Amino acid sequence: MTLYHGSKEIVKTPEIRIEKYNKDSYSGFYCTVMKEQAKRWTIRFTGKGLINEFEYIENLELKVLKFPNMTEEWLDFITACRSGKSHDYDIVEGPMADDTIFNYIQNYIDGKISRSAFWELAKFKKPTHQISFHTTRALETLLFTNAYEVSDEK
Repeated sequence: MTLYHGSKEIVKTPEIRIEKYNKDSYSGFYCTVMKEQAKRWTIRFTGKGLINEFEYIENLELKVLKFPNMTEEWLDFITACRSGKSHDYDIVEGPMADDTIFNYIQNYIDGKISRSAFWELAKFKKPTHQISFHTTRALETLLFTNAYEVSDEK
């Protein structure tokens, strides 16, 4: 399976970086199967960036958590991770809390909207995808194949 990672640099050797803010599945290396999503992510601030392509070779010995859709369990997992709770999964795959969904999640965490209000708002969002790698063993499933520049120019 080909995975895409949007970045400002070529990433031949992925690594797990501890960020200032917690992400959907906590600290990890994030990719997607959706090339356009990776492009939107990398050009969002400066209008240009790089798409890094990886071949993902599944390792059945790894502990993987998959969310096919946004579910109650997905929401609980994302809110826990975004609140600073780590987990013991090697890989987590499922919908991405993009900027809009993230705002809904933050409002839910802050008690500004109810759980049912979150679901009412979230149901109109287009599908997204992310797969995050959280351990060295998980990163070993990725083989860098290519990188190329992208921009928002028509």
